[in-house]
Amino acid sequence: MTSSDKPDNAVDTPDTTAGHTGVAAMDWAAASADPQYRAAVVDLLGALAYGELAAFERLAEDAKLAPTLADKAELAKMASAEFHHFERLRDRLAEIGEEPTLAMEPFVAAYDGFHKQTAPSDWLEGLVKAYVGDSIASDFYREVAARLDSDSRALVLAVLDDTGHGGFAVEKVRAAIDADPRVGGRLALWARRLMGEALSQSQRVVADRDALSTMLVGGVADGFDLAEVGKMFSRITEAHTKRMAALGLAA
Repeated sequence: MTSSDKPDNAVDTPDTTAGHTGVAAMDWAAASADPQYRAAVVDLLGALAYGELAAFERLAEDAKLAPTLADKAELAKMASAEFHHFERLRDRLAEIGEEPTLAMEPFVAAYDGFHKQTAPSDWLEGLVKAYVGDSIASDFYREVAARLDSDSRALVLAVLDDTGHGGFAVEKVRAAIDADPRVGGRLALWARRLMGEALSQSQRVVADRDALSTMLVGGVADGFDLAEVGKMFSRITEAHTKRMAALGLAA
C-alpha cells in the first residue's frame, strides 16, 4: 500500500516546517510521555513498516513481469529502496523499546488483503498500482506526519521520499497508450478500482486502531477534527485525479 513517490502533483499537505504548536512542536521524548500518543505513533510506524516490506515483496514479484532486462533492473533498484525504508522503521521501533514484529502484526491482514484484491494481471497494471494505488497511502501518511512530533515527522517523511517509481511508471504507461490507445480504457478502470480499494483499506485500518482514530479526529495530535478529515480526503482525491492525468488516463 505504500509507495515512496511524491511527484509534483502529489497532495499538498499542511505546512510541516513552520508554526507548530502542541504535539507538533515537541520532540519524541516530550510527546511520548502521553501514552495514547505513543500508542498512536507505534501503530503508525508499524503500519508503515509493514507497508514498506510489502512494497519490497511486490516490486520484486512485479519484476518478473518486466518486458526487458533494463525494466527488471529498475524495479529491483526500487525494491531495494523500499527495503531500506523498512529497515529504518524497524530500527526506530526497536530504538523506542517496541518489538517491530508486534507493531506490524495488526496491519498484516489489511495489507495482504489489499494486495490480494488488487493483484495486477500484467506489467502495466503493476506500474499503475505502484504509482496510483500506493501513492494514495503515501498522501495519507504525509497528512498525518504534519501533526507528529518533530522526530517522528522527520522519519515518516524520509521513508516516503521518492524512489523514482513515479517518473518511471508515467513514462512506461504513456508510451504503452501511445502505441495502443485501447490500453488507456482498461488501465483507467483499473486505477479507479485501486482508488476505491485503497481508501476503503485506509478507513478500515484507522477504524480498527483506537489510537490512530483518536489522532485523526483531534484527540491526540493537533489540527485534525472531523471537518479536517473530510478536507484531507478531498486533497487525496484531487491528487489522485492529477496522477491519472499524468498517466494519460481519465479519472
